[in-house]
Amino acid sequence: MKTIVVAAAASLLLQFSPVAAEAATLVANISIGKQTMTVTENGFVKYRWKVSTARNGYVTPTGSWSAKWLSRNHRSRKYDNAPMPYAVFFNGGYAVHATFDLKRLGTPASHGCVRLHPDNAAEFFSLARQAGLANTRVVIRR
Repeated sequence: MKTIVVAAAASLLLQFSPVAAEAATLVANISIGKQTMTVTENGFVKYRWKVSTARNGYVTPTGSWSAKWLSRNHRSRKYDNAPMPYAVFFNGGYAVHATFDLKRLGTPASHGCVRLHPDNAAEFFSLARQAGLANTRVVIRR
């Protein structure tokens, strides 16, 4: 009985240790149908934002990826040096990034990336940097 109580107490202490806090999980759940991104951290919803995903003729991939790399002031090599600030790349050249075409947020408008309001993109970029790429997931569903 004493062993069970000690094991339970140790388990509780580990849940609140600094190591557990450093292993925070950040998830961006993107709904193509709703044109929204819901950001959760450690299972709790932190934000829900409008996005723009691929317009007709282009594709936003569906699936689940860990973040691969960050680029604060990225420019597209594929699309005429278009600005992609606060880019969180997750699948090849696909990223979650800021847009200045704010009137089209909430509707399909991109070449395939997930576009956010610049303030929201900066916040997600900061959260991804803090959580670490390996602890940041991007999940895209229809």
